[in-house]
Formats: sequence, structure tokens, C-alpha cells
Amino acid sequence: MFGTVVVGVGIAGLARIRDLMNPMPSSPSEHLKLLGFVSRRSFGNINEAKQISLEDALRSKEIQAAFISTENKSHEETIRMFLEAGKHVLVEYPMALSAKAAHELWEMAEKKDKVLHVEHIELLTEEYKQLKKEVAGKDLVKGTLHFTGSVLDENKTGFPAFSGIARLTWLIDLFGDLTVTSATREKQKDKNYSRMTVHFQTANK
Repeated sequence: MFGTVVVGVGIAGLARIRDLMNPMPSSPSEHLKLLGFVSRRSFGNINEAKQISLEDALRSKEIQAAFISTENKSHEETIRMFLEAGKHVLVEYPMALSAKAAHELWEMAEKKDKVLHVEHIELLTEEYKQLKKEVAGKDLVKGTLHFTGSVLDENKTGFPAFSGIARLTWLIDLFGDLTVTSATREKQKDKNYSRMTVHFQTANK
């Protein structure tokens, strides 16, 4: 059994705790044992999972892996701490707010001989697998992907492109490498509204 800890208990963190405590039969999760969770807020216990301090999670020899589900801005620092402590790391996308930081973290994990995995759970859903089958072997001529959400706190989530990075990984997985040809941003502070529009081109244009 691999001892694990969940760091952050927002929507993603709570889902991790739930799934680790009730793993699907014959799934890899059956080999993971949740030894606690870390949060800035005080919870005590969540579904029999106990709250532990960040320091205890980093020091524990029983914990071999960390699931990081905090706000985007803190991913980089938290990954560094757990890699330094000799733990494997799974982090919700994005891994960091810059490509430079991401490359440094990959190199650090390699030197430490640890797994650093960026999770994008949507790519594992049945709906997405079906979409991938439908586009296989076809040429993309033109397409639009539109999605909406609440206005995010940029101090925690980073530039708006990071809130859409999940959809960008969809497109790259489906159609290969993309080049940004243009990007615009519209903001209406009085209406608490923001929109980002990006145009991409595939390798075969």
C-alpha cells in the first residue's frame, strides 16, 4: 500500500478524499491508503480522513505520495516542498503559472527519481473517449469551443488563460500541437464580466 495525503479540500480535494476512501474495485486506487489531508482551514475529520499539518505530511515516512488540489498559484511551491521531502506528486492542472517553473519542477522530480503527474481527469471520461473516437482520422477544417464560468480571482488562479487550460489540453490531445495566431481580452468591471478569445492553428494550418 502506498501512503497518500490530499493537500487542499476544495471541490477537487474533496473528490480525491472520497475516491481514495472508496476505491473502485480492481482499480489502482485500491493500492493507495489515505493517511490524512492538509488544509489551511480547520476541519478535524472528513469522512473518517483525519486532518494533519503540512509539516507532519512532509516529515511522515508513511506518506509516499501527495495529491495537490489547492489554488493554481500555490501549486509550484507545494510541489517543490513535497519533492524535496522525497514524495511522489500528483497535481491538478496547471502544474505552475509559467512554463519555466514547470520545466524546473520536471527536472527536480527526475533528479529525485520521483513521479510528478499533472492530472486532467476529463481526458479519462467516457464522453471524452467517445469524442476522440469521432474525430480520429478526420481533418479539422474549422471549429469553435466555447465555455463559460464564474469570474475567477486572478491572484489565486493566474491569468485567465489558465482557467481555460483544461480545454486547451483537449484540443492538443485531439488535433496535435497548436500555434496561437491571435488572442484578445474584453473586460467589463462594472458587470463583473471578462471574456478571452483565442485563435489557434493546427500544424497543417
